[in-house]
Amino acid sequence: MSQKTHTHTHDPGEMKAICNRLAKAIGHLEAVKGMVENGRDCSEVLVQLAAVKSALNNTGKLILKEHISHCIVHAVENEDQQAIEDLNQAIDQFMK
Repeated sequence: MSQKTHTHTHDPGEMKAICNRLAKAIGHLEAVKGMVENGRDCSEVLVQLAAVKSALNNTGKLILKEHISHCIVHAVENEDQQAIEDLNQAIDQFMK
């Protein structure tokens, strides 16, 4: 996975909220792992996995909104067509 750096800044409050959501989803997933290890009912595990999946999807939506608000606006201002192409590829991957 290649890493790209930004030439602009994001809203620190939004970044903190995103990190908090990710931490919460990680904790939830760890709890689901514990459910499996403890032999909990498969239906209960599946419901909790669905909740984790939903939490991740909602976090992805926040990241997308933040990206559009900052990165894409910045890219348009600088006529950076590559950033828009990268966004389209990221959306394709996210929506799989």
